Amino acid sequence: MKKIRNILVALDLSAIDEKLITYASFIADRLEAENVYFVHNIKKYEISKLFEEHLKDVNLDEVIGDELNEKVKLNFTASANWEVLISEDPYSESLIKYIVEKYRIDLAMVGNKKHEKGTGVVSGKLLRLLKCDLLAVPSAAREQLKVIWAGTDFSHDSRKVFRVTKELQEGREVDLKLVHIYSVPVQFSPYVSVESIGPKVEKHVNEKFNKFLKKLNYSEKIEPLIFMGRESGAARKIMDKIKASDADLLVVSDKGGNTFSPFAVGTVTEELFNANLDVPLWVVK
Repeated sequence: MKKIRNILVALDLSAIDEKLITYASFIADRLEAENVYFVHNIKKYEISKLFEEHLKDVNLDEVIGDELNEKVKLNFTASANWEVLISEDPYSESLIKYIVEKYRIDLAMVGNKKHEKGTGVVSGKLLRLLKCDLLAVPSAAREQLKVIWAGTDFSHDSRKVFRVTKELQEGREVDLKLVHIYSVPVQFSPYVSVESIGPKVEKHVNEKFNKFLKKLNYSEKIEPLIFMGRESGAARKIMDKIKASDADLLVVSDKGGNTFSPFAVGTVTEELFNANLDVPLWVVK
C-alpha cells in the first residue's frame, strides 16, 4: 500500500489559508506524513499600474514569505517537517505540477472556495494535470474523521479508494460507508414503470455490491449505502445525500468504469470536484 509521505498545500493569501494549514496539520498527523510543503505563487503580472509605484521598493517574496511562515507556525502542530515555498510563475498550475514532480508529492491540498468568490478554475485544472492524489478542503471542514463516505461503481478503478480509507481507518474508530448510485436503464422506461422494475434492479445491485465486497477482502468494517439516482445524476445524488449526513470526508477515484481514456478524469468525479461540498473531497489517482 502506497504511503502518503509528502504533502503539498497550495496557499493564496485568501481567508481559507488558515483552514488549509490546520487541516493539513490534522491530515499530516493522522497519516504520519514526513514532509509538508506550503506553496504560494506570486503573480506579479496581475499587479495593476496603480500599485506598481508603491510596491517598487518592496521585496514581495520576503514579505509574503514572512507572513506565511508566521501563519504556519501558529496553525501547524503536526510533527512532520514543513517548509514554505514562494515562487513567481505566470501559471500557478504548472508551478504546482513542477513541485509535485520535484518533491515527489503524494497528496496535494487545495481550498474549495466555490462557496466564496473564487472560481476554482486553477484547482479544476489541477484535477486533470496532477498525477498525485488531490484533496479539496472547504472552509466548513472539521478536523475529525469519524465517518468516511467512499464512492464506488464496482469498477476496478474505484477500488483505489480503499488504499486511502484503510490508512485512515486502521487502528481507529472510523465508520466507512460505501456509496453506490444506481438507476433504471432509460431504454426500458417507455415499456416498464420504474415502480415495477425498481425492486428487481435494486436486488441485482445489492448482489453486485456483496460480490464486490467479498472480492475486496477488506479487513475494516464497511456499511453499504445504495441510492437510486432517478432523473438526477450520480454526482448530484451524492451531493444531496451527503449534505444531510454526518460524513467528515468523501473519497472517490479519479475515474470509474465508464472512462475510456486512462488519462481522463471521470465525469462524476469532476462534477463533485466543482461542487459546493461542505466536506473535504479526496480524489485518489
